[in-house]
Amino acid sequence: MKSVTVIGLGPMGQAMAGAYLDDGYEVTVWNRTTARADELVARGARRAESVEAALTAGGPVVLSLTDHDATDAVLAQAPEAALAGRTLVNLTSDTPDRTRQTAAWLAGRGAVHITGGVQVPPPGIGTPDAMTYYSGPKDAIEGHRPALEVLTGIEYLGEDPGLAALYYQIGIDMFWTALAGYLHGQAVAEANGISAEDFLPHAVKTMDLRYFLEFYAPRIAAGNHEGDVDRISMGAASLEHVLHTTRASGVDDSIPAAVLEIFRQGIASGHGRDSLTSLIGVLRQRRRTTGPAPEDGLDASTGARPDGPQHFLS
Repeated sequence: MKSVTVIGLGPMGQAMAGAYLDDGYEVTVWNRTTARADELVARGARRAESVEAALTAGGPVVLSLTDHDATDAVLAQAPEAALAGRTLVNLTSDTPDRTRQTAAWLAGRGAVHITGGVQVPPPGIGTPDAMTYYSGPKDAIEGHRPALEVLTGIEYLGEDPGLAALYYQIGIDMFWTALAGYLHGQAVAEANGISAEDFLPHAVKTMDLRYFLEFYAPRIAAGNHEGDVDRISMGAASLEHVLHTTRASGVDDSIPAAVLEIFRQGIASGHGRDSLTSLIGVLRQRRRTTGPAPEDGLDASTGARPDGPQHFLS
């Protein structure tokens, strides 16, 4: 019988375990809060009494946790022998470097790590258009293709385990930035008596950026930032109007002010007559100038935690 284990039963893990049950899999589940497994067990899933039991139940092990700190904490509950020969499909979000660390740690213990970045919310699991970024050993992904495709389609990016995490984080960067822009615009709309329902069709049209992405992408790839269609100086003037409208509406102006500041840096760098795509260079230069923002508790120069190793399963 087809079998799979799902570790982590938040909304995504619940949706994944449910999809496997619907497809006739023998599903083993484990979650730190055991009550989260109750509904799945009632549908036919088997509750593992320990992480070791979950890892050794048979079939690929799907991890759906908060981050790799949570992954470390969970896997640390099982003896290393339980990992040998296992394939872990890690759909947990974290940075590319952190993902590579986990993959290397597991490889050292005889396990195979497949990285996945799911591109849909939990309700999208099992739907026809759902996709997941995958990277890692291609033979392992192909060997488990039927099980992976129960959840979503497969978009394979390459052997580097960090690639799927990188593509995922880039997508999340764009996702949250775009939604923050929508929420800010809606706040201005409501401050002026325009409801979300009334503004919805206008928001949908405005947020459909496909034309612009398809126009700019080949120009960016060619290094063509000519200001023949748009200019940073024009964008800055437009953002000034947005800023004034925001303030007049009594709405927080930090989002448009931050964007305007980037445009002003572009102008100060001599790109006022260039396309807004030249801001890519400005953003990258700003990163080189200011350096990375350290995570909480990390040393800014080394990225290490002052009270222990970067990867506490090392």
